Amino acid sequence: MSTSHAWKFFRAGGFDQVSLETGADMMALDQLDKKLWVALACPTTGLHFDKRTLSLIDTDNDGRIRADELLAAIKWTGGMLKNADDMAKRVSPLPLSSFNDATPQGKQLLASAKQILVNLGKKDAQALSVEDTVDTTKILAQTAFNGDGVIVEESAADEATKALVRDIIACVGSEADRSGKPGISQAKVDQFYAEAKAYADWQGKAEADPAIRPLNEGTDAAAAIFGALKGKIDDYFARCRLAAFDARAVGALNREEKEYLAVAAKDLTITAAEVAGFPLAQIASNKPLPLNEGLNPAWSGQISQFAAQVVKPLLGAKTAITEQEWQGIKDKFAPYEGWNGAKAGGIVEKLGLKRVREILAGKGKETLAGLIAKDKAEESNVASIIAVERLVRFTRDLRLLCNNFVNFKDFYDRGEPAIFQAGTLYLDQRSCELTLPVEDAGKHATMAGLAGAYLAYCDLVRKGTGEKGSIVAAFSQGDDDNLMVGRNGVFYDRNGKDWDATITKIVSNPISLRQAFWMPYKKLVRMIEERVAKRASDADAASTAKLQAAADATATADKKVPAAAAAPAKKIDVGTVAALGVAFGAIGTFLTAVAAGFVNISKFGPLALVALIIGIILVISGPSMILAYLKLRKRNLGPIMDANGWAVNARAKINVPFGTALTGIAKLPPGSKRDLTDPFAEKKSPWPWVIGILIVLALAYWGLNKQGLIHKWTSGRMGHKAATEQTTGTNAVKTVDAAVDAAATTANEATK
Repeated sequence: MSTSHAWKFFRAGGFDQVSLETGADMMALDQLDKKLWVALACPTTGLHFDKRTLSLIDTDNDGRIRADELLAAIKWTGGMLKNADDMAKRVSPLPLSSFNDATPQGKQLLASAKQILVNLGKKDAQALSVEDTVDTTKILAQTAFNGDGVIVEESAADEATKALVRDIIACVGSEADRSGKPGISQAKVDQFYAEAKAYADWQGKAEADPAIRPLNEGTDAAAAIFGALKGKIDDYFARCRLAAFDARAVGALNREEKEYLAVAAKDLTITAAEVAGFPLAQIASNKPLPLNEGLNPAWSGQISQFAAQVVKPLLGAKTAITEQEWQGIKDKFAPYEGWNGAKAGGIVEKLGLKRVREILAGKGKETLAGLIAKDKAEESNVASIIAVERLVRFTRDLRLLCNNFVNFKDFYDRGEPAIFQAGTLYLDQRSCELTLPVEDAGKHATMAGLAGAYLAYCDLVRKGTGEKGSIVAAFSQGDDDNLMVGRNGVFYDRNGKDWDATITKIVSNPISLRQAFWMPYKKLVRMIEERVAKRASDADAASTAKLQAAADATATADKKVPAAAAAPAKKIDVGTVAALGVAFGAIGTFLTAVAAGFVNISKFGPLALVALIIGIILVISGPSMILAYLKLRKRNLGPIMDANGWAVNARAKINVPFGTALTGIAKLPPGSKRDLTDPFAEKKSPWPWVIGILIVLALAYWGLNKQGLIHKWTSGRMGHKAATEQTTGTNAVKTVDAAVDAAATTANEATK
């Protein structure tokens, strides 16, 4: 992509990154080839960044910030400011003089900003902070009309309209207004009036047809008790008809004696389910239903109400009713049941028919529609108030996001941590600054393991609050000797909160060259320790077995025939002695050859000896250091962040010097004083040193004597004359090699 802007780049992480120093740099980002961007997308979660700002940038609400969304936010913000450098300087609070009032939209934003300050009681303020725009509810609390199409009680000018708003909310519910108060929209108004009309029409049908209310005002109460008993009375007369058909069924129709025995065995109440399930009265052929005597105790109260509210108004005072009279009662209530089953507008019934008809007859619906339209007319003004929040936030935050998206300046300059760094993990006398939040450690490690870094996944918990979380931490200095699953540390997040951290998973990779240097020696020590421990364990097992055998033999000594005395073991095994002698001889030959080699090389001066020692060290540690170096030079941040949902567009290297800066190791403060006296230190004996020095002197004498140097230095008074003078470094090396081969052959023969 061609560009007329003069860009500046800085080198960090092994690649070139664009420098964003001015507002012009930021405004020209749409001209910069996206291949030069460090990232092309990032998630809106798991970042130490203002979540509200991220949500405003994320215009498609997919939970990700993409390059085009960031460019759109920068372009819009720069256009609303008189000087785009305010973005680069992260100006906050934003002065009113910074608004670009040369454009219609900028002028509208400035007016809205002033209105916000007025609503907040700061009409004389000359700058607007993010905090001033945070609480939209507070800003709009004093505004009756706020453009959301929802009106509140205070939106009405007269008491009648306010009462109507309250009635609508009571019947069909409310919607939250931008002011935070309960209100109603046009949809709620339409729903209420539709329900009110349906209810009024339904009630009108009853008024137009006298058959629907046979008992006039008492019909509703009578219909309620009628409906409650209808099924039970139908059951009674059906049983009586069956008894008339066959007298043998009477006993079964009245329930058997054993059923009464089961009920009698319990504590009885007249409302017990067992009793309520029995017939209303004793069954007999074509028997009328008694209304005051001989009734099932569980139903006697309701039957009394039925007689008073239904039978008496329709049939007069009676002590019993026949099945034909019962059918007549059902016929009387049939129109009511049909009408009541088609009930409509029930949600407004609580207002009463009179109030419903009063509302329908009035002009309230038109009044409310006018108020709602007036509220919607303010939509552009309120949108402008929200746009002010965007401008204030974007001016403050876009530069920060660019320095963690377009480039990784904040990560590499070692100043303020990058927005993706979660905090600092303290564990094993180290502080790890490269930490990221994770949701699924197993899934994350699959990708992050390709970074070539030593990663420790930790579960976090704050027991005081029950909060939990997970992080991944990169260890880039020190060694891994004491890093293992189950180790505990403390994690401090970017907000200063401390968490208990426990390692749950490790992705092992080289940590440092120092670790690689000592690795062969540590492996040798571990191998020796393991072999010694195994030999000791085997010896202990053998000793235990012998003791057990001896104990068994002692316990059964009086039950066994004495065995013939075993031949006494030889005190000295000649073969063993010979093997030991050969072995010691081989060792002596090897040490002699080594000493001779050092002596011969010493003829070339002290530098040759130093070179020889360095060479031996490199032979031992070199391979592991080379392998570690090859892996460390490939270590990069990309896979770790990609596993967290980023789209990293560059190989952001974490080389050895930078990795060392990301992980701190415990050091004593400058000027500290140390007391090296340890009251529990092991007492040191001089004998190991004395013996070691004597062995070295003996080997030195032996080697020098083999070379004839003792004989030469003492003018023939001591030592042996060398058979052949070795004067070249090549011959010295051959001597060492031959001695080593001879020692190895002798050792093998001794082993056989």
